[in-house]
Amino acid sequence: MALKVSRVDTWAATIEDRPGGLARKLEALAAGGANLEMVIARRTHNKPGMGVVFVAPIKGARATRAAVAAGFAKAASLHSLRAEGPDRPGLGAAITRALAEAGINLRGLTAAAIGRKCVVYLAIDMAEDAARAAGILRKVK
Repeated sequence: MALKVSRVDTWAATIEDRPGGLARKLEALAAGGANLEMVIARRTHNKPGMGVVFVAPIKGARATRAAVAAGFAKAASLHSLRAEGPDRPGLGAAITRALAEAGINLRGLTAAAIGRKCVVYLAIDMAEDAARAAGILRKVK
């Protein structure tokens, strides 16, 4: 079965690197009705005491207003793809090899498998590369 691939907007915000920093951001999104599928939070190496959180998706006017009010913005320089399909051994290697052979450099990859299903989020620097990557991913078996 082929992967189902879609473009997604990733939203980002800075967080304080202390207990409750991430919770405050996620609580604001929850209060706005956001139903997140992907959350990545990291410390920043160049700003001690701070971190960054990436989330997706933000859908609907209420969730969008809550995200903006909480300091989130669409990551304009980040072009994200979401690939979903059946999990199998070697799928991550097949995905990254196919993109590498097409000359597409990944900015980031986040993947998880639950049961027999997997979801992969890919971050790519250029919109043109993201469009090409979507076509390539649909052919990965």
